[in-house]
Amino acid sequence: MNLELESVFNTPGLTEPFSFALPANYDALPFAQPPQITGEVRNRAGIVTLQGQAQVQLATHCDRCAGEFTHAIAVPLYHTLVLSLNNENTDDFVLLEGYRFNPCDLIWEDIVLNMPPRILCQPDCAGLCSMCGTNFNTASCDCIAPQPEQTDTIQPFAHLKDII
Repeated sequence: MNLELESVFNTPGLTEPFSFALPANYDALPFAQPPQITGEVRNRAGIVTLQGQAQVQLATHCDRCAGEFTHAIAVPLYHTLVLSLNNENTDDFVLLEGYRFNPCDLIWEDIVLNMPPRILCQPDCAGLCSMCGTNFNTASCDCIAPQPEQTDTIQPFAHLKDII
């Protein structure tokens, strides 16, 4: 997917909408369907921005109960596009090589960076029994949760309470 941006860069006030699906070669994540990207490239007083949203459907497993489910994520997209930089040690702008731009790598990076650290099937997922593996979301078990054994009789910091 290439965006032709010469007219946007040369015409203040011009907005070019875009809509596409992320190509199949971006399949490192378990997508239920290709991410749908919508947005626009806009020139506001000579400042060109790409803004939009990526709708992502992941076919994944819950981090607590290991159940399969589909998780939807809406990833916001916002970048300032420039043709040249005075200070190239900045990540605030996306430097383009000419007026033709393929936003797929940039959007893929946004999706990966916005992935939640933990994906749960439901916010109050109860998880699994550590003894028998029963899914507490759907059933209960008669296991007795193991009690921590008192094997550590040496208290290495006990002498510190005499100092205070």
